[in-house]
Amino acid sequence: MSQTESHLLLPVDSAWLALERPDNPMTITVMLRVEDLTAARFREFVRIYWMAWERFSYMPVRRAPGWWWEKDPVFSLNHHLEVVPGHFDESALQSWVSARLNQPLPDYRPLWKFWLVPGAEGGAALLLRVHHCYADGLSLMGIFERLCPPSPQQAPAVYGTAERGDLGQWKRAASAWLSELTAADEPRESGSDGISVEEIPGNGGTASRNAIERAALKSMKLVNELSQMMVEPEDTPTSLKRALLGRRQCRWSPPVELERFRRIANATGVKINDVLLSCVASAVRAHLLGDLRESDLPSLEDAVLHAAVPVDIRSRLPEEIKPDADALGNYFGSVFVPLPVDGESALERLFRIKHETRRLKKSWQPGLSWALTGSASLIPEAWRQPLADLFYRKASAVVSNVPGTRDARYLAGCRITEQMFWVPQAGDIGLGVSVVSYAGQVQFGVVADEAVMPRPETFLNDCLNELDAF
Repeated sequence: MSQTESHLLLPVDSAWLALERPDNPMTITVMLRVEDLTAARFREFVRIYWMAWERFSYMPVRRAPGWWWEKDPVFSLNHHLEVVPGHFDESALQSWVSARLNQPLPDYRPLWKFWLVPGAEGGAALLLRVHHCYADGLSLMGIFERLCPPSPQQAPAVYGTAERGDLGQWKRAASAWLSELTAADEPRESGSDGISVEEIPGNGGTASRNAIERAALKSMKLVNELSQMMVEPEDTPTSLKRALLGRRQCRWSPPVELERFRRIANATGVKINDVLLSCVASAVRAHLLGDLRESDLPSLEDAVLHAAVPVDIRSRLPEEIKPDADALGNYFGSVFVPLPVDGESALERLFRIKHETRRLKKSWQPGLSWALTGSASLIPEAWRQPLADLFYRKASAVVSNVPGTRDARYLAGCRITEQMFWVPQAGDIGLGVSVVSYAGQVQFGVVADEAVMPRPETFLNDCLNELDAF
C-alpha cells in the first residue's frame, strides 16, 4: 500500500480504539433537526463538503506497530448514507435513535454513518454516528459550524483538510515540553564582552538558583497534580455503578431559552456552566433518592460521586502541535468534578459546584488526563484495563457541554432548528449527559445503560426542574 493511502494514527486518537468494550462502544452520536432537508440535497452536501475531510474516506486498521488509517478501497457513499422512510412522532424517534446507538458500525468500512429521517415530526432528523478515533465532539461541532453558514444563500467558504499523520512533530513537542519542565538553567544573558550574568562578580549565581527553584517547583506541581488524581476517592457503589447490560437508551429535552440560565448565573455570580452542572447534580440526587431503598447507602451524606467533564485543551498545547481550526482529532482532557448530591438546596449545590470548577480550572488535570488517555494504545494490553479502571471508577457519569453557534445555521440551504449529541462513556460508566447550546436555546440529552437508568426521561425532567428551584 502506498504512502498516500496509509497514515499512522496519533496515540490520542487510537486510544479510543484501545478503550472500546462490547458493552460501551466509543461512538459519538449527533442529531440535527433540519427543516425540509431532502435526500438528494443531503447526498450532494456530503459528497462535496463532508468528504473534503480526507479522514472520512479512511478506516482504522490494526497492524504493527499500532493503528493505521487506510483508505477504503471500495468506498461508496451508499455504505454511509441511509434514508429512513415513514412517519416518526417524538416518542417513536427517540426509540429509533436509541436502537441506532446499540447498533455496531461495521469495522471493515470507515467508522461513520448518516441516517436521514425526512418524515420526523417537527422537521427532518439527521443522525450521525462516528467513532471517537476520528474526532472529539468539539471537532465535529467545528465541522458543522464551517459547513453550515448563517444564511441559506451562503455556501461554505473554507472547508476540508488532507489526512497526515506526522507523529514526529508530537515527539518533538513532547521532548521540548519535558526539557522546559525540567530545565535547571535559563538562557544566559551576556553583556557586550560576552561575560554571562552568572560570572559577574558578586552575582552569586542568583539567576541559576532561580532557574533551579522554578524547575523544582514545576516538577513538584506535576507530581502533586498527578498524585491528587490518583488518590481521588472512588465513587460510592450506587445504582449508577451497576454492571452494564450493553443496552442503552437516549432521550433529549425540549429546548430551553439560554437567557434563563444566564439570568441565574448573573444573579448568583457564577458561570452558566456552573448552573448547567448544578442541574445535572440535582437530577443525580433525585435519582439516588429514588433508589435509596434498594442500595446499601444509609444516606446521601455518605455518598461520593463525581462527573467526568471533558475540557478542551487546544489553547494549552505547545505551538508545534496546536491543531488548526478545521482539524479533526481528540484534544480534550477530563476533570473529575465532585457532585454535591447531599446538598439540600439549589443554591448550596450551585455554590459548591462553582468552588470545585474554579479549583479544577487552575489545575493541570485536563492535560494530564489527556496524556494518560493517549497512552492507552501504547501500553501492554494486560495493563490497559487496570489503568482505565483507575480513572473511570472515580466517576459515575460523563457530563459534556458543547457550545454551539449563537445564530441559526443552514445545512444545504435548510435551517437547522435543533442540535443534540451524545458522548460515549468509557470503562464501567453507564450514564452520559450532554448539554448543547444553539441559537439562544439549550437542550439536555442523556444516554444511559438500562442497568443504571431504565427511565432516562425522568432524569431529564429533574434537570429542568432545578431551574424552577432557583
